[in-house]
Amino acid sequence: MSEDLKRLAGEAAVAYVNDGMTVGLGTGSTVAFAIRKLGEVARSRTWRVLGVPTSAGAAALAKSVGIPLVALEDVESIDVALDGADEVDPKLNLIKGGGGAHFREKVVARAASKVVIVVDESKLVPVLGTNAPVPVEVHPFGWKQTKTALEGLWCTAALRRAGDMPFLTDNGNYLIDCKFGAIPKPEKLEREINNIPGVLENGLFVGLVDVVLAAGPGGVRTLSA
Repeated sequence: MSEDLKRLAGEAAVAYVNDGMTVGLGTGSTVAFAIRKLGEVARSRTWRVLGVPTSAGAAALAKSVGIPLVALEDVESIDVALDGADEVDPKLNLIKGGGGAHFREKVVARAASKVVIVVDESKLVPVLGTNAPVPVEVHPFGWKQTKTALEGLWCTAALRRAGDMPFLTDNGNYLIDCKFGAIPKPEKLEREINNIPGVLENGLFVGLVDVVLAAGPGGVRTLSA
């Protein structure tokens, strides 16, 4: 059922795309359905859309379905960004970064005129931190000291690994997953994390989202900021 809901939410996001748009392409299993559907619709309607991918995985998928790609630096703006999330609170703040792409995803989201998030309804939570840790991308230099500083914000922090080696983001950095428990003031925590030397970006997305499409057994609900 979960895959069916992901498909339902992902494909619904294509309604926010029109011919001639530049589209931010997020990373993750749910937004992957949006990318595939966008490629299908663009081909069938002979649309000209450009994609700005947030990861190597998103770029490869977009290429495979025929979406031309462009670098963020080469466009003046992004019309709409399509992405997923690990958690969504009632104010449409997010935790992202389960796939390790939140640095680029946040840059793209801030550059977009509209941000559309696709999730299955299990990702809707009363408060951020209910289930998901906050991923923090850090520079490898001095990462242990950065981890200690993050723990000073009252979390349990763990270096993300890929087998015996540290997980590497597409930017060549490390990820530290921080379990804070309930986060009643995500805007405050976002600033505090990013003020730590060595931190590149964290997975709290505050005040960036316009629409969340949440799929459940009854269909897709549209939640607006």
